[in-house]
Amino acid sequence: MSDKSIAQSLAQRLASERQQLEMKLASLPAGSGERKAIQKKLRQIETAASIDGWLSSPGLQPPT
Repeated sequence: MSDKSIAQSLAQRLASERQQLEMKLASLPAGSGERKAIQKKLRQIETAASIDGWLSSPGLQPPT
């Protein structure tokens, strides 16, 4: 792992990965196996970003 990746937040890394995958997705034909795999990865990235946002929120309360 390089120093550059350590300095980036999870949100930044997810946004970068999302952008790269969206560009690749645009060049793939509909219905291809690779396209479906990228779409799945994009959904996982969206979920991870949502969880990171929730965990990073100032109003997060511990379970009771």
